[in-house]
Parts: sequence; structure tokens; C-alpha cells
Amino acid sequence: MKIEAVGVVVRYPGLGRPALDDVSIEVPPGTLYAVLGPNGSGKSTLMRALLGISPLTSGHVTLDGRSAGGWNRRERARSVGAVPQSEAIAFPLTVREMVAMGRYPYLAALAGESAVDRAAIARALQGCDVADLADRDVSTLSGGELQRARIARALAQEPRALVLDEPTASLDIRHEMGILELLRSSADEGMTVILITHGLGTVAQFADKMLLLSRGKVAAEGVPTDVIREDVLADVYGWPVSVHSDPESGAPRVTPRRVASF
Repeated sequence: MKIEAVGVVVRYPGLGRPALDDVSIEVPPGTLYAVLGPNGSGKSTLMRALLGISPLTSGHVTLDGRSAGGWNRRERARSVGAVPQSEAIAFPLTVREMVAMGRYPYLAALAGESAVDRAAIARALQGCDVADLADRDVSTLSGGELQRARIARALAQEPRALVLDEPTASLDIRHEMGILELLRSSADEGMTVILITHGLGTVAQFADKMLLLSRGKVAAEGVPTDVIREDVLADVYGWPVSVHSDPESGAPRVTPRRVASF
């Protein structure tokens, strides 16, 4: 699925500047596209705009050439999976039941799971390393375990595009890298993956392209080496950093510097 935003502006009441100000991106199928930026830079607003949730002041967003707001809920749920930064769990359910919710767009009224549904759920549980937690109530999970279950739910949808807001938050190193490897593999198989993250250096090992936002505007966009630069990051984040190449992958890695006078 091709996801495109052109000249997107989003304004919130009471905010003196636009939350997004003339943001344009083009994400072809099979791309892992990372969105970076400081707190309040517009990353989550961009996610909501791409999903057709946030009303646009101007500009437009298209999914495979169709307006994002023109998709009905069922067809959009079959094509686009989403993992928001947080959500409230309103009722008791097991991990498997949560992951199975990803199959709802495919179920007929009053119909049970098919063999295809069960296979998709099993793959998602296994891929996110939560198969052994399948019978646990989600209220008993750690933050990282719950995050992996939420990602599994989105993957169980078997969408053509996946948009994730801070999906590796709360994860330990093994699970962070495992999820990123899974998303990279999904992109290599043709899925469009848009990943919102604070992990500057880590995600650079996996991303095809990156977008850096600052106060709602595009500060930099391109391949990781075009975006992960000392001068650009220091200007956007207001903190000095060192950038060097990873000896194995060649991807840029970021180290914040100490500031003695802070």
C-alpha cells in the first residue's frame, strides 16, 4: 500500500502554532519509514492524520490513491493496522483474546474463527514472543509484555500497511530488536511500515527512510545518513550529540554528549 501526505496542516484549538505545518511524505509499499522528533513535534498527530482520524486544516492524505477519510472502517481495518502509543483496556481478556481482535474485520456476523483466522493469530503470537502468555489476563502483564501483545493484535490483521507509535517503548533489548527485525521482515515481504519512535540510532539500522519533525515542520527527510547528522540533531533536540557509523551495518549511531554546565 502506498501512503502519501501532501501539504498536511493540522491545527488544534488553543495551540498557537499548527501541530503539523505543511508536512508531505510518500511511502511506497515495502518501505520501513521511521518518523522521529522531540516531544510535541507532531509525530502522533501525523499518525492520526495518516489514519484519517485527525481532521486536516489543509492538505490531503491518500492510501493507495484514495482519500484516507474515504475508507469505511471495515475495509480500512483489513488494509491498515495501527498500534497507538497507549490505550485503555476496558474489560478483562486474555492475551489470545486481545490478539484475536485483529481478526474481527474478517469475521461475518455471529461467525466463529476459521482455520485461516487461527493460523494468523498463532503466527502473530509467535512472532511477537507472546505465545507462552496466551492464557494470561492482559491486566497481569508487564508494560513490555502488553506492548508485544498489542503489536501481535495488529499483525494478526495481516494488513498491507502498519502504522505504529512508539512500539518498542517498555521493551528490553532482546524484544526491541526482535520487534524491529519482525517489522523489517514484514516490509521486505511488501508491507508498508511507518514507525514513530524516539530511538534515533537503533531504528536507523532498519529504516529505509526517515522523517525528522520539529515543532510540526519537516526538519530533515531521507535515508538515515541524511537525517542522523550531528548538526541537524543538535539543532532540533537542543542537545549536542556524536554520530558515528556502526562497524557492522554502517548505519549511523547516536551518543548524547555530557554538558558540564547543565
